[in-house]
Amino acid sequence: MVWLLAVACGVGVGNVYFPQAVSPLIADGLGVSPDTAAYVVTATQFGYAGGIFLLVPLGDRFPYRPLLVTLFTLAGLGLLGAGAAPGIGSLVAAGVLIGITTVIAPIVAPMAVGLVADDRRGAVTGTLLSGSIGGMLLSRAFGGSVGEWLGWRAPYLITAAVALLVAVVLARALPRTTAPSRQRYPALLTASLQLLRTEPELRRSCVYQATVFGGFSALWTGVALLLTGPEYGLGASAVGVLALVNAGTMLCTPVAGRAVDRRGPDAVNLVCLVAVLVAAAVLLLGGLGGAVGLVGLAVGSLLLDVAMQSGMVANQVRIFALSDEARARLNTAYMTCGYLGGSVGSWLGVRAYDRFGWSGVCGLVALLAAVALARHVLGPRAEEAATLRSR
Repeated sequence: MVWLLAVACGVGVGNVYFPQAVSPLIADGLGVSPDTAAYVVTATQFGYAGGIFLLVPLGDRFPYRPLLVTLFTLAGLGLLGAGAAPGIGSLVAAGVLIGITTVIAPIVAPMAVGLVADDRRGAVTGTLLSGSIGGMLLSRAFGGSVGEWLGWRAPYLITAAVALLVAVVLARALPRTTAPSRQRYPALLTASLQLLRTEPELRRSCVYQATVFGGFSALWTGVALLLTGPEYGLGASAVGVLALVNAGTMLCTPVAGRAVDRRGPDAVNLVCLVAVLVAAAVLLLGGLGGAVGLVGLAVGSLLLDVAMQSGMVANQVRIFALSDEARARLNTAYMTCGYLGGSVGSWLGVRAYDRFGWSGVCGLVALLAAVALARHVLGPRAEEAATLRSR
């Protein structure tokens, strides 16, 4: 069941990420600028952040099987609408709908964690995240390759069929569950905001994820522009091939989960944040072009991916330990902040690339990681000083 849920996470997450590889093809197909086409990526991520806030709390209110099946069905319909979109405006609107309804992974994670012992939460979270990473990487390769072969609409139509198929499988395979809460919907939404206000460990995890994921999104938005631009002159499929290099991350997240179970989240977070800074330095080589540049992009993006995903395992284990009855609401606050950071990162990545080129994107990744690292290192001292002042 854990592996089935991991596959479901991968399919859901893939719907958010394959537009990054298809964005240059959308620009050509609809006759708009690359900057305008990139709004499809941003809109989908903003929709995902909105869906996390609006829909993930329902995981504490409704049984999982009908909830997940309904969301997959709606996502499939949204993907069909995107594949038939006549212009950029309707495509952006469809992207928002896809993002809102494809919030599968944030709902599945609290459910799976509740089914295992405390000392297995890191390992299970890492396994589910491997599924999400697989969807993230394969969707970029799939989107770029199929888009170049059959046009930008084809990835949307094919993923629509896959989403509807997964909905049928989950309707037959998922066990019956009962909802842990009977709160009304407005109270569920309010609870997520209250938890963000009252739980400092939740806020800390949100800062880590928002900044690192913002840098991650900026990188992949900028990579599509770099590889298809004059520096490399490659097609959209090159973005997907580069993403496949990061498949090693799927092997690393279960290891990170076991490390969290043994050593705690803080130690893993520290290593991950330092690794993001190193990745930003390696990624600078991508601006050189040629074989050296491609190697720099491959190694740097792999390191960034491993650091971001391993840090996410640590963050989720930390927040799931705060409450057994409100895991979905805790994950709502955490994932909403994370994907808002990712959406802003995509937008900033385009701006940084336009103004400063590839070095601007790498500098943005380093700056966001430095903010998170400063919070990790200096945050406990600031909290201790505040406690002493209050006494």
